[in-house]
Amino acid sequence: MNDAEFDAALLKTAFAIGAARGWRHVSPAAAARDGGLDLGRARARFIGPGAILRTFGKLADEHALTGALTEGPVKDRLFDVLLRRIDFLQMHRAGVIALLRALPLDPPLAAWLARETARSMGWMLESAGVSALGLRGELRSQGLAAVWAWGVRAWLRDESEDLSATMAAFDVALVRAEQVALQFGGADAAEGFTPETEPPELELPLDQPGPEDFQPTI
Repeated sequence: MNDAEFDAALLKTAFAIGAARGWRHVSPAAAARDGGLDLGRARARFIGPGAILRTFGKLADEHALTGALTEGPVKDRLFDVLLRRIDFLQMHRAGVIALLRALPLDPPLAAWLARETARSMGWMLESAGVSALGLRGELRSQGLAAVWAWGVRAWLRDESEDLSATMAAFDVALVRAEQVALQFGGADAAEGFTPETEPPELELPLDQPGPEDFQPTI
């Protein structure tokens, strides 16, 4: 078993533990024991529970970026890469849902995940040909993180096979973000959905989660 296979096996078991017993029971040691994996190797590759989530986020980004659209409007490229990232979460759906439900009880973890998510959104922007560097790039990343959070909240409630409600949520969020960027910053700001103030406060359809549902996500 190479390192990539080992990591994938440990992550799969860790998220299964989170789904079955709650995230307070998740650790590299617990995942190694339940998965029949070498404990020493787990220690070498995962220093603690945070390393599990960091590796998960990295693999989610890699899954999203590999084969992502490189042509067409920015909105279409962002839509494609965000849905690719959702596809990775879908493979660990029960564990991810358990993690997100545990975040309100763990503010430090929620704050850390919010920072990691914004960093991941920078990569999503770069994949669409939009710079995530500097202050403008930080604003773009935060704006896309708001879009991502909205889409994830829809995904949590979407039990359809084709994730049609999730796709619709991302489409509406990206359109709204573009409109807000145009309102505040003009055409240049809209390239990458960069509001010159705070990330957009999105108006949601009645059948979608509202702003009160926004929490840090993975």
